[in-house]
Amino acid sequence: MASKEVSDNFEEFEEDSDDGEGWEEKEEEMEEGEDVMCLFCQQRLLGVDEMFKHCRCDHGFDMAWAGRFWQLDSIQFIKLVNYVRTEKPSCEDLLKYKPGDVPPWGSDNFMKPCNPDDILLQFDIEDMLENTENSPMMNSVSTTQNGSPGEANMTLSLSEYHELCHRLKVAEEKSAKADEQIHELIQNMEKMKVVTKDIVMLQSQEPIKPQNIIETLTEDEDDAYFGSYAHFSIHEEMLKDKVRTESYRDFMYQNTDLFKDKVVLDVGCGTGILSMFAARSGARQVISVDQSDVVYQAMDIIRENSLEDRVTVIKGRIEDVDLPVDKVDIIISEWMGYFLLFESMLDSVLYARDKYLAPGGVVHPDKCNISLVASGDPDLHSKHVTFWDNVYGYKMTCMKSEVVKEASVEVVKSEKIITDAVVVKEIDVCTCRLEDLQFHKHFSLTVKEDGQIYAIVSYFDMFFDKGCSSKVYLMD
Repeated sequence: MASKEVSDNFEEFEEDSDDGEGWEEKEEEMEEGEDVMCLFCQQRLLGVDEMFKHCRCDHGFDMAWAGRFWQLDSIQFIKLVNYVRTEKPSCEDLLKYKPGDVPPWGSDNFMKPCNPDDILLQFDIEDMLENTENSPMMNSVSTTQNGSPGEANMTLSLSEYHELCHRLKVAEEKSAKADEQIHELIQNMEKMKVVTKDIVMLQSQEPIKPQNIIETLTEDEDDAYFGSYAHFSIHEEMLKDKVRTESYRDFMYQNTDLFKDKVVLDVGCGTGILSMFAARSGARQVISVDQSDVVYQAMDIIRENSLEDRVTVIKGRIEDVDLPVDKVDIIISEWMGYFLLFESMLDSVLYARDKYLAPGGVVHPDKCNISLVASGDPDLHSKHVTFWDNVYGYKMTCMKSEVVKEASVEVVKSEKIITDAVVVKEIDVCTCRLEDLQFHKHFSLTVKEDGQIYAIVSYFDMFFDKGCSSKVYLMD
């Protein structure tokens, strides 16, 4: 009965697909190169041979090998084509079937053509298999190292070849993503250079006007500023600054009486480390605010440490967001930048203080100062200035005049300091105003030992003082 059904179906196929034309005319059309759609995608190729080549090169499916592997005859080939056209399996799904398995295209239902005009249904698979019987391409893909003749050959099984293609695709996707992230980081860094030069360094010739610097940022500059803090390496560097981080931790853990049952606002919370210190120090509620995308990780970190019942994380600028409370008792922030005020967030902290801090409340750290000393370290001078006298055998001395205008972050050896320190600015964060952050100061340094001055060095001190039973101070 089964053989009769096959015969009947095949006769029906001949009637449906002939459309009044003889087999010889169909073969002539195939030889002339009629469009054939790929088995695995929507691309159309000129002729069956080109389509099979496309399948082999783009999808890793070699019909000559598959025909011999599964021992296909004309009927089985027709069923296979109709199965692929109807069910649309991937190449990898097809190649799972081994000789002896019952293939899914074995059903006689697949004798009915998916597309009666499909030129593949007229292809003589047995003739192709006979002509390629001695072909070296069986179940492997061969190549030579570096593509050079005479070198050692490598032979991969078809499954290994597909695995290699998959790994290559994944590697290319990861590489493209990494390139995109690096490009974005470079763009943010370049924008930040412009922002800090034009705004923070105040190199404009216009009169200085007290204002919140964050509010003056354009949309692009704003994205660059906060976007730079979305990169995890920055937060890793900040957390590994043990002097700063442990000073905040010691201040809160040693002054639990100050934090007990208080509402605390963390401005620029980053990963939320200060917020968690505050919660563990007895705060009733901690509100953590940050514009950077790192707040999404901060939310996970808060939950991971089971503090979500006391710590609320809000994404946005403190100038723009609405807090769930009218007033807070304590404001904490790690706002300090280079030279204390360079790239700092103090203006945002002062905004939060004026809007949200309850009467009698405190901002911590509450006091800070900036000091200057002179360094007599010739190695430091050589590293940044005399370097330009000979750069790979070329003079670049014109760079010196520009280099000396730029500050750099350095670890300065105490034994190289040749003057007494002088405090050039003191700030009380609980009471200062924005205009206090713009200042000029005449100063003099007292030389305490002979030597040549090569650099002026700045450092700052931070104090956790107001309301603290155990006072802590930080020198950076």
